[in-house]
Amino acid sequence: MSNFMLLIRNENMKIYRRLRTWIMFGILVAILLAIDIGAKLIGGGDANNWNMMQINSAVLFSIVTIFTVVVSADSVAGEFSSGTIKLLLIRPWSRSKILLSKYISLLLFALIMAALLFVLSLFVNIALFGYDGSADVVQRVLHVDRDMTPLAFMLIYYIDQFVALIVTVTLSFMLSTVFRSGGLAIGLSLFLLLGGSTITGLLTLLHKKWVDYVLFLHMNLAQYLTNSPVKEGMTIGFSLGVLAVYYIVFVAITWIIFNKRDVAG
Repeated sequence: MSNFMLLIRNENMKIYRRLRTWIMFGILVAILLAIDIGAKLIGGGDANNWNMMQINSAVLFSIVTIFTVVVSADSVAGEFSSGTIKLLLIRPWSRSKILLSKYISLLLFALIMAALLFVLSLFVNIALFGYDGSADVVQRVLHVDRDMTPLAFMLIYYIDQFVALIVTVTLSFMLSTVFRSGGLAIGLSLFLLLGGSTITGLLTLLHKKWVDYVLFLHMNLAQYLTNSPVKEGMTIGFSLGVLAVYYIVFVAITWIIFNKRDVAG
């Protein structure tokens, strides 16, 4: 177990020793501050802290996903392009442990980015716009018919988006392993990420049963929190089930290919 923790620490060192990682964090913080301070100056302070936090989420969670996809796509493919994969394989660790340590490190990176966005957005908006803890703020400000506190609503809202982030990162990790190309993995992942909403809109026009099982229709779990599912009759339980199946398939393909392929060749 201690050896495996050393593997995870080694993978984290690879991520956080790179300048690009800290540039990503800096960009995230800078954009968030620019959005909130801009809203404060232009709006004259009329904005609500929860409304601004939701705006932060809509804009910046996509950026968090892009940053995490970049790191994920380079995790395995980067070892091939630099030749360091051979150094990993000659050490007394199984391929599964090597791959799992990389995957856990990526999930931790995604969690840190998402948590930073949530905490920073929460406190920056409270500092700029005050704290509105009214019982009806979810209905009045966020225009969602939910009987819950705004903090609970926003926490669930961010968790819903984090689930989609995990699925996207796992897909990118699989592509990185399958194609051994970080650029290709990043390109395909971003194409699916950015084109997902368009594809979803087109698919909903088709009255076919198989459309219900397409990944893109289920990536936005917040649609159930805001009572606005993209397809009538869909439930959050069904969407979670579909995402779970895709997740298992992505992980299985990644592990099978990495363990079977002559990665040292």
